Amino acid sequence: MSRPPIDRFSEEQTARVVRGSDAPDIEAGVSAIRQVLKTLPTRPGVYRMQDVRGDVLYVGKARALKNRVANYVQIARLPKRLQRMVAQTRSLTIVTTNTEAEALLLEAQLIKRFRPAYNVLLRDDKSFPFILLRDDHAFPRVMKHRGARRHKGSYFGPFASAGAVTQTLNALQKIFLLRSCTDSFFSNRSRPCLLHQIKRCSAPCVGRISQDDYAELVADAEAFLSGRSSAVQRKLGEAMEAASANLDFELAAVYRDRLKALTYIQGAQAVNAEGTADADVFALASKGGAMSIQGFFIRGGQNWGHRSFFPSHTADVPEDEVLTSFLAQFYEEVPPPRLVLIDREPEELELLTEALSERAGRRVAIRQPVRGPQRRLMDQARRNAQEALDRHLAETTTQGRILGELADLFELEAPPRRIEVYDNSHIQGTNALGAMIVAGPEGFIKNAYRKFNIRRAETTPGDDFAMMREILERRFGRLETSDPDRRSGDWPDLVLIDGGRGQLNAVCETLEEMGVHDVAIVGVAKGPDRNAGREVFHLPDGRELTLPVNSPVLFHLQRLRDEAHRFAIGAHRQKRAKAIVANPLDDVPGIGPARRRALLMHFGTARAVREAALEDLEKAPGISRTMARAIHDHFHVR
Repeated sequence: MSRPPIDRFSEEQTARVVRGSDAPDIEAGVSAIRQVLKTLPTRPGVYRMQDVRGDVLYVGKARALKNRVANYVQIARLPKRLQRMVAQTRSLTIVTTNTEAEALLLEAQLIKRFRPAYNVLLRDDKSFPFILLRDDHAFPRVMKHRGARRHKGSYFGPFASAGAVTQTLNALQKIFLLRSCTDSFFSNRSRPCLLHQIKRCSAPCVGRISQDDYAELVADAEAFLSGRSSAVQRKLGEAMEAASANLDFELAAVYRDRLKALTYIQGAQAVNAEGTADADVFALASKGGAMSIQGFFIRGGQNWGHRSFFPSHTADVPEDEVLTSFLAQFYEEVPPPRLVLIDREPEELELLTEALSERAGRRVAIRQPVRGPQRRLMDQARRNAQEALDRHLAETTTQGRILGELADLFELEAPPRRIEVYDNSHIQGTNALGAMIVAGPEGFIKNAYRKFNIRRAETTPGDDFAMMREILERRFGRLETSDPDRRSGDWPDLVLIDGGRGQLNAVCETLEEMGVHDVAIVGVAKGPDRNAGREVFHLPDGRELTLPVNSPVLFHLQRLRDEAHRFAIGAHRQKRAKAIVANPLDDVPGIGPARRRALLMHFGTARAVREAALEDLEKAPGISRTMARAIHDHFHVR
């Protein structure tokens, strides 16, 4: 269980920038650093090295800033990687802190914000899911949660995947019968929903359970999620025996089913974690310059899943330094448990322990197990890390070969580092939107996906060509404004359009008008009878290409096209579902929640409000004559 973290740093109030020369060489970099050294204190803090444009190259922390930064002027002692960094350095930003532990935490925060080119980076395109048991309602709701923790309640996690959360939520519904519906759905029920009928909810919405009895179920669920499942199991067993002794066999059968569900989830989450209540387990494997870190997440002796991480920028960086940087960045967003098990002891173990303890607000222990059940658990994590790294290297090698063949096929200068795929979705022009997915050498970059609501009045509903023009104009218009020099890495090397010659021509004309001439564009059209494997690839010069049905490049392009199609359809369905439940009164200017509620209480439905005469609207409570006229005119356009 965890509570929302507290932001302890206000960098804008303490930052100090010292500019150096603009000359693009190593002497200029050393000169800029020497200039900063004159005014640096010997207290703890964080330094940022920046290039001539102000982009962050590296973020580092120090116990004594002056001593640490002075190392960068001794060029002969630096590895090649840091020599290249110094050659690009033209300015430094200095932030002082009270302790070195605070500096370590701030360093991790800034690395995640700026993603510097010379820092070890934890590459993860999605946050960890948690289970949230809200306590801002008389009948608390249990739900899956990602992102900022704004809701009042108890957070349990992290879970390694959404699947692990879903499995646990299903068990919670079967065992404890807690509601999962929204507050608005809860307050508008007049009879139990389907979840009650299939014995997954106690139906507090219609009074099938008292508030005190429901609170007891919530307490049992908290005990289960906190690792005290044996007490819950014993309580259910006693209740089943009591019901059976009273000849209430139907109630006994209910308790029996809940016990079976509890036993199942205990077996499904079992892991060799004897004597380990709450802990995260991390093991590192390296091979060929690449590194993999395997994480196991154990809470209350239960396995809440595992995940593989592949940090980037790890070349020529010692393994223990990679592990330290990884842990600092990982626990920037995830609350640390009481125990962290690692497969090696880094040099800064005491500092890392102090920093994580400060982050958690309590004592956090970090240690390397040497014997017993925890050592066996670590061996399992180490074996998984090595296997994950082998798979990653094999996939990366295959992916690199495919991208090389893709470059040859479409006559690109080099294998593409960023591929953008565009599609749109609508039903006869309604709820129209466009979608962009992004892929790179390591797979899909999901945090770069974008949705585009089609909103221009001149775009005819259902006109796929006009929709594609609008999407590309907006996308590349932003790029031209935010990164005209094309140095951010957000410009695509290859653009794939889900469509044939018509869509391709529309895109080419749009980019030509915008002055974008050096982006490769390819249209992916479904072949005859829309059969997979017979796709036709349209090039801007009029050529059409096809590939053998067993070509790996074809499979890769199909996968990109299908992912764009999936993302576009999913976004369209969300928009359509939202439109179905939208209230027409929301579009009336001047109508807020209070007036909308008054109108619905008076007329019964939004349709009745829309069809009401002006005189009837004036009689509604809280509606003035002017507002009644505005509502009537909104629904009766003259």
